Amino acid sequence: MMTDILTIIFLMVGAFFFIAGTVGLLRFPDVYTRLHALTKADNLGLGLLVAGLALQAESWTVALKLVLIWFLVLLASASVAHLVARSAQQKGLLPWKR
Repeated sequence: MMTDILTIIFLMVGAFFFIAGTVGLLRFPDVYTRLHALTKADNLGLGLLVAGLALQAESWTVALKLVLIWFLVLLASASVAHLVARSAQQKGLLPWKR
């Protein structure tokens, strides 16, 4: 019963961070702040989803596979965000200033 409650909490908070990242993508003014919102919020959201799913996993191997997937997504999103930011910088896009 307690694991079910924790799973629901982790999944709902993870979904909240995914929604927050999407709102940041739509609302922030430049490519750099949008990348920051997406990478930070989505990585944390996915981590919380993985934690919630790992609590319901049938075995430790399944939970380890979920953590490995999360780790690979962390590496991929950081690499892609770096490439997008570097491309934006090379094209001369300046960070937003008030």
